[in-house]
Amino acid sequence: MADQQARLSWRDGTVPVSDQFDDPYFSIHDGLAETEHVFLAGNDLPARFAPGFHIAELGFGTGLNMLAAWRAWEEAGQEGPLRFTSFEAFPMAPADMAKALEAFPAVAPWAERFLAKWEGTGTCDLGTLQLEVIQGDARMSLPEWTGQADAWFLDGFSPAKNPELWEVALMAQVAAHTAPGGSAATYTAAGFVRRGLEAAGFEVTRIPGYGRKRHMTKATKA
Repeated sequence: MADQQARLSWRDGTVPVSDQFDDPYFSIHDGLAETEHVFLAGNDLPARFAPGFHIAELGFGTGLNMLAAWRAWEEAGQEGPLRFTSFEAFPMAPADMAKALEAFPAVAPWAERFLAKWEGTGTCDLGTLQLEVIQGDARMSLPEWTGQADAWFLDGFSPAKNPELWEVALMAQVAAHTAPGGSAATYTAAGFVRRGLEAAGFEVTRIPGYGRKRHMTKATKA
C-alpha cells in the first residue's frame, strides 16, 4: 500500500481531519459522548458485557472508541480482559493520537496507559484489554480473520467519502464474523448501509442519532 499512515490536518487545533477522506475523526460536538451514544448504547453496552466479550471495529482512528469501551469494561467490574480487534487502513501516528485524545480528559487515565505501550499497529496487552489493530484494506483482511465478534463498531469515514468501507460484500463479512446474538452499530443511517446489513442477515433498526444526526443504525444477528 503506497500510503500506509494517516495524513492529518487539524481543525481549531484539536479535531483531526483525514486528508485521505476529507472527514473529521470525531464529532466536534463532544466525540466521547457520541461514541457512548452510538457504539456503546447502540450495542446495548455495558449491559451485555460478559467474560471473554469481543468487540470488533472498522476504523480504529484515534482509538477513542476503544478507550470508551475499555473504561466501561473496567467500571463495570468485569473479570478478565476485554478483547478488541480493529481494522484500519491508515493508522494514525501515536503522537497524533495523543494530541487528538487530549480533547477527552474523561478517558485520560486509559489513554495514558494505552499510549505508554502502543507502537502504532499490531497487538497490545493492556491487562484488562487485549487489543489488536489489523492494518490494511478491511475488504481483504476481514475475510481472512478467524475471529467472531459479539459487537461491531462500524466507524469508517462518512459513506459519501469512504464508500468502500460500507459496501454490501464487506457488510456480509461483518455478519460472517459476528457471533450468534451479536450486534453492530453505526452513526450512519444511509439507506444502502442499512440494506447491506439486512442483506447480510442482520435485523436492522433506525434509532435516534447523536447531536445533529437525526438517526443512526443498530443491527442484531439472530
